[in-house]
Amino acid sequence: MKNGFPNQNFIDCCLVCGPNCVCCIRASGACVEFDGNLVLDDVSFSVGRGVLSALVGPNAGGKSTLFNAIAGIQEIVHGSIYVNGMSPKDSRGSISYIPQRENVNWRFSLTAEEVVNLGLVKNTSMFGFSKKNSKMVESALERVNMLQDKNQLISEMSGGQRQRVFIARALCQQANILLLDEAFSGVDVASQFGLIDTLRDLKDEGKTIIIATHDLNTLADRFDEVICLNRHVCAQGPPATAFTPEVLEELYGSHPGMFYEHSLGHHHD
Repeated sequence: MKNGFPNQNFIDCCLVCGPNCVCCIRASGACVEFDGNLVLDDVSFSVGRGVLSALVGPNAGGKSTLFNAIAGIQEIVHGSIYVNGMSPKDSRGSISYIPQRENVNWRFSLTAEEVVNLGLVKNTSMFGFSKKNSKMVESALERVNMLQDKNQLISEMSGGQRQRVFIARALCQQANILLLDEAFSGVDVASQFGLIDTLRDLKDEGKTIIIATHDLNTLADRFDEVICLNRHVCAQGPPATAFTPEVLEELYGSHPGMFYEHSLGHHHD
């Protein structure tokens, strides 16, 4: 549904959970200003529980900024975002955010096991491996098929292996929402399919997963839905119906007048 709020996933979620449904992400008219620029403008969409979504759009289209807003890192200057019925800052414990590859300091060499254990630091001292924690870490690594590599340094791993380790860390955080920013960057095609299969298993368990990407290639049909973003939500829905020629033009074509009614400090109600 264009501008995607509410969409069928949100409706289905509410039918399951009742009129006070909170197990989803909802944005309505959300705007973000950053470094003197209107980065996100009138963003509205919803994602239900147990849905695997792709956040698709061009570079500099606002995907990372939207993730930061959902995670409570970036302030919203207009509109609203609710995560599990709460403000983003009040719901941080329910979100695991895996940033872009280039935002990770690879010089800080840790093993896969140590990286995953960082997902438990709120319940234990850093690098403290209790017997209980060790079992949780190993279980998470096993679920992403990385247990055999638990002692390998993260800095020496391939892109696909690193992403699996970060997903295992997210599992240890016991978050019900996973945000992955450019998870396919630097990952070969075979590993991309493996990552998607792992994430589909997690969404079948009820986790809500959104992957930001500027290029889906052959993976589009692996997602339940796509959210098309270029400063605002151009469309949301199944890949087969969302990627219309008009939406693709709005995402990747030239459209300097698209936001003529909006400017820094001035937002449409």
